[in-house]
Amino acid sequence: MENLPKCPQCNSEYTYEDGAMLICPECAHEWALTTAVAGDQTAVKDVNGNLLQDGDSVTIVKDLKVKGASAPLKKGTKVKNIRLVEGGDHNIDCKIDGFGAMSLKSEFVKKL
Repeated sequence: MENLPKCPQCNSEYTYEDGAMLICPECAHEWALTTAVAGDQTAVKDVNGNLLQDGDSVTIVKDLKVKGASAPLKKGTKVKNIRLVEGGDHNIDCKIDGFGAMSLKSEFVKKL
């Protein structure tokens, strides 16, 4: 059995993996799966489990609502030159044509 991290919301040790997500059965909290790499860095993976790095190009895998925008980001939108950030739920910073600077969650993108 793998050593999965405890739930960040209720600190339960009974978390389980479902695709690219971790789920807590006690409080139903869901969060993106990230794994530790050598050193203190964390690896950021896309929806298929591919390792993402600064400068990669990705595609959005589902329509995403954007606060303050009149239209959602459409599935299949290509995003070039991403930048990975630590902390918070959104671990990718990027610029998207027609939307500008934006933060995305890695579980909603696929590496090109």
